[in-house]
Amino acid sequence: MDMHDIFHLLTAEIKDALRNKKDLSKEINQRKKGFGFFITNNKFSVLSGKELEEYKEKYVKEEVKKEVKEIKGRMASTGFAKGEVKIIRSVSDLTKVNKGDILVASMTTPDFVPAMEKAAAFVTDEGGILCHAAIVSREMEKPCITSTKIATQVLKDGDLVEVDANEGVVKILKKK
Repeated sequence: MDMHDIFHLLTAEIKDALRNKKDLSKEINQRKKGFGFFITNNKFSVLSGKELEEYKEKYVKEEVKKEVKEIKGRMASTGFAKGEVKIIRSVSDLTKVNKGDILVASMTTPDFVPAMEKAAAFVTDEGGILCHAAIVSREMEKPCITSTKIATQVLKDGDLVEVDANEGVVKILKKK
């Protein structure tokens, strides 16, 4: 197990695995590909793998499935940048970020900083003005848009985009 794998588990799952010596590697690998957090009747749960795909088919808004030309979010740090998208789903993806790329992730953590230094701008699905990506972007004086909800679903590695963080808009210029 890699030390970063713990971020793909709930506290209760970690405790249960330690008590009962459970192997959670299959669940961790599924969550690395994608996961969703849900709260229903004050109960917190995580979906991944087939369960997540079934949920998305049933409930994800049609807008995400159609051809999207613009993605809107919240401005976290002002500025403009144009570059090639690099989708980061796990720490192992960080090596694919080159100077001038647009780093796109669900959220960022301190492990992302070396890649963030290379990137021209950051776009995240989650977060707000106090999230990691927002704080680091202001420190680095780079454009950042958070709370897009759909950037990692719509964008693909190699897409050419323009980030207008002043307006909180990512324009898709060319799909790969």
